[in-house]
Amino acid sequence: MDIELSKTDLEFQAEVRQFLSDNAYKPGEDYNKWRMNWFATAAAKGGWDVPKWPKEFGGPGWTPSQHYIWEREKAGKNLPWDLPFGIGMLAPVLMAHGNQKQLDRFMPDIRARKVIWCQGYSEPGAGSDLANLQTKAELTEDGKHYIVNGTKIWTTVAHMADWIFCLTRTSNTGKKQEGITFLLFPVKQEGVEVQPIITLGGAHTVNTVFLTDVKVPVENRIGEEGKGWTYAKGLLQHERTGLAGISNSLVALAKLKKNARSIIRGNGTLMDEPAFRSKVAELEVDLHALEYTELRSLANAAAGSDPGPESSILKLKGTEIQQRLAKLTVEAGGLHAAGWGQPVGPAFAHSGMQSYLGSRAYTIYGGASEVQRDVIAKNVLGLKKKSSEKTRTGKG
Repeated sequence: MDIELSKTDLEFQAEVRQFLSDNAYKPGEDYNKWRMNWFATAAAKGGWDVPKWPKEFGGPGWTPSQHYIWEREKAGKNLPWDLPFGIGMLAPVLMAHGNQKQLDRFMPDIRARKVIWCQGYSEPGAGSDLANLQTKAELTEDGKHYIVNGTKIWTTVAHMADWIFCLTRTSNTGKKQEGITFLLFPVKQEGVEVQPIITLGGAHTVNTVFLTDVKVPVENRIGEEGKGWTYAKGLLQHERTGLAGISNSLVALAKLKKNARSIIRGNGTLMDEPAFRSKVAELEVDLHALEYTELRSLANAAAGSDPGPESSILKLKGTEIQQRLAKLTVEAGGLHAAGWGQPVGPAFAHSGMQSYLGSRAYTIYGGASEVQRDVIAKNVLGLKKKSSEKTRTGKG
């Protein structure tokens, strides 16, 4: 595809750069006030606060090249913190499957960042095999509520969240994918208990959520009962595309090369060492190849297609590249990277090990790498599972 920027694109690029410069955070400002003003100013630009939303829902209606420019220009900039669960994950599901009452109720607060959402998908026995989830939602006799019981795990920001969008099992008959229902309910209510999980890098971002007789009004069900798996797949495609992190990886790669040139090795620098330079070059080639795949995905989106199996390619390779970047950063920092935040050696090495350990989860959340390979094999390569699977599972 043609990725040369047109005159219109170059004008848009200049406009984006000017906007990001004019609205950058200034040291000493009230951060929360600046954050909300930033989103309000972006909204006034014509939907720049929700760049991936379609125009009919208040988004900017950008072309693929404009999305490309926006992602590249904002990478590495100090933008206000924002969570993907409401804006980037739930909102597309509501747009596609929510009724008008639900759109009126939830979309304004999602856009205004007034409500923090979390995602109730994985369970202790249903991580990569998400369709095996066992959290039950039983309809009350009067048909007005679901009573939800079960456990969700690895639930990001559940300890901060106001609401959760949750996959629940409403039927055990037929295929396991056909008995799943998509529900929304508040986290801070009776029957919901959130317990922290401290990850290898020492951070508290994920949690276990215990659900005991949680009462959920039927009007908080998205779409039809038993169709939640279909909605969930669409949501995961949006999530996986975002997790690729290509723009940020390009910025991180540039920083890695700059930092490596600051490390003295003999009569040269670390970047002069053939072994290290070869690893960086190989990573750079892979990253640019993935960048072209992202551009093709954007072109398909502009033509009206939802994110398809290419989102699995982006997620698979994008997260692996992020891990390789983290590993090379630790390698560049050497012994200083083991200091775990101690102010010893080059500044970039201080958080190197913590970032590296945190990166181990990249190829697990949002669908483990093996799951992505299965999706690619089936939907891109057209491969099917062998009939011998019956034998392996002890059936037939």
